[in-house]
Amino acid sequence: MKTRVARVVALLPSATEIVAALGALELLVGITHECDHPAQVASRLRVTKSLVDGADAPGAVDAGVRELVAAGTSLYALDEPAIRALKPDLILTQALCDVCAVMETDVRALAARLSPEPRVISLSATTIEGVFDDIARVGRELNLEDEGEELLAGLRARIRTIHETLKAARAPRPRVAMIEWSDPIFAGGHWVPEMITRAGGVDVLATAGEHSKVVEMEAVAAAAPEIVLVAPCGYGVERAAEEARRLVASTEWNLPGECAVWALDGNALTSRPGPRIVDGIEVMARIFNPALFTPVDESYARRISR
Repeated sequence: MKTRVARVVALLPSATEIVAALGALELLVGITHECDHPAQVASRLRVTKSLVDGADAPGAVDAGVRELVAAGTSLYALDEPAIRALKPDLILTQALCDVCAVMETDVRALAARLSPEPRVISLSATTIEGVFDDIARVGRELNLEDEGEELLAGLRARIRTIHETLKAARAPRPRVAMIEWSDPIFAGGHWVPEMITRAGGVDVLATAGEHSKVVEMEAVAAAAPEIVLVAPCGYGVERAAEEARRLVASTEWNLPGECAVWALDGNALTSRPGPRIVDGIEVMARIFNPALFTPVDESYARRISR
């Protein structure tokens, strides 16, 4: 018989969103400083903080991250007394990226100091199927297998609808460059190239499943994208639009004027490996082939040029 889970601490925003999508918000007692969806999580205790000021300019954020990484220091601090007081049965963390969330080793060390020791589940998807596997795994851990299957069936059906619409129309597949960070420029990796493919585009900068990587502006131009998506990790659409405008106005920007530039809400659509990556695929599909889908919601994406 499975151990009953009554109290969950989620140490990455995507884990919080997965728990919520499974209909288990009542189990969630602790979240990160970044968790902001759904709105109901605002009442949960925040048990992490960042040692880098995300409000700084992108170049300053990158420099701060590199300094801490070089020193072997975690970018995030865990509030151990708060977590201890919450008495979690289950802690959800990740082992994919030490820049994106608390280090898994730090989480497991903390859990070992608690009594009783909670289970620690690490979510480390690098692909869309991996994300779906993580959703199913959390469903099993929370004894919500049926809810997990229902959620995944709905997500797969939405992706299938996009595919069938594009196939029926024999839609063109635009060349797409996705910029995940603007100073320096990072090409979005992991599940993002797959998202672009599922939405009807061709990613010209990155390979599905691989880590995000720094690229020079010359490489972006040489890839000859027809559409550029600017979706900085951790940014909403307003700040993404600011960065996209800054990039387009910079002296290093050398893409032709006919290249369409869009700013996307990275938090909602691309950065978090949870259920909302399907929202991201749907938004991208609307951008790539607008005649086949409903208009783009400006709370998610905004056209910057052309």
